[in-house]
Amino acid sequence: MTNSPVNQTKALFLDRDGTINVEKHYVFKKEDFEFVPGIFNLIRKYSDAGFLIIITTNQSGIARGFYTEKDFENLTEWMLGKFEEEGIKITKVYYCPHHPAFTGDCNCRKPKPGMITTALHEFNINPNLSILIGDKKSDILAGQNAGIRENHYIHEFLNRQGTDKN
Repeated sequence: MTNSPVNQTKALFLDRDGTINVEKHYVFKKEDFEFVPGIFNLIRKYSDAGFLIIITTNQSGIARGFYTEKDFENLTEWMLGKFEEEGIKITKVYYCPHHPAFTGDCNCRKPKPGMITTALHEFNINPNLSILIGDKKSDILAGQNAGIRENHYIHEFLNRQGTDKN
């Protein structure tokens, strides 16, 4: 009988609004999308170290009728192109289009762990080797609720990493 290998797949989980891009109210147009200074270098460091790069984002603007899923998908495609131009491959973007007041309860809206646990299973990711970075308590709680070992606030993390330039 042989021992099965320990899962060594690791991921960097990132929130979008306030972490990848500057927080503005319900961003869905590329004209309003501004990358956080230092985010490309930060993500590249983890990508180069063999981490899958996964974005998990609450998008209640869809449930509220501020923009459509197609608007979100168009912006996401543009954003992924910008990452590609920087030599960074984003493994997958998960999003929650819900809001309890408009669509009822769901398991994917952070701080619930649904988007993260889906990614853990889909890509066979070891949460003990993974890191989550967000800008809100709900991001941190989602990571903790999913069993992610390290959960950090973006600004503290960028300051610690010394990555203050793109």
